[in-house]
Amino acid sequence: MGKRFFVAIDLPESTRQLLAAIDPHVRGVRWTDPAQMHLTLGFYSDVPDKIDLALREKLGVIKFGAFFLPIVGVGTFSAKSAPKIIWIGVGKAHPHLFQIHKRVQEAALAAGLEPELRPWHPHITIARCRDVSAQALRKFLQSNAGFDAGMIRVEAFHLYSSRLTPAGPIHSREMSVCCRDEKL
Repeated sequence: MGKRFFVAIDLPESTRQLLAAIDPHVRGVRWTDPAQMHLTLGFYSDVPDKIDLALREKLGVIKFGAFFLPIVGVGTFSAKSAPKIIWIGVGKAHPHLFQIHKRVQEAALAAGLEPELRPWHPHITIARCRDVSAQALRKFLQSNAGFDAGMIRVEAFHLYSSRLTPAGPIHSREMSVCCRDEKL
């Protein structure tokens, strides 16, 4: 069994605390620990050691310039109309964000990992729901549909390992890739 990895953009502490503060404390809604809030660029569930090294190498050479990303708009992903995930969005089709996502996917493919075939919907998971009706969240979602957590400056992305435990996943930062001028 290989390792579980994900590539993500971290949020500043002030943004994490702002998102934690909107927790509606609805039964069945488990708010994400602020330390775990991030924007996933790619998730890889079963990475063998030899691919692990290749993935680090390919990610390490990605070049990108720093950019600002709006953190705005709360919504849900549902299964059979029951909400499963509460998220906050990151603006509409941000070109720099999609460029980094594309480069991360290309790096994973070049390292030997299967590409993610589902369409990518960039978001930050802020809560998970279990046995919660859409009705129970309606007022919260209506009042926070346009919630604006401000802009964050994206200057790096990170490779994390993720270990599942009964208390929830434990994420460990394995490496960071900082922005560089693309003209180098």
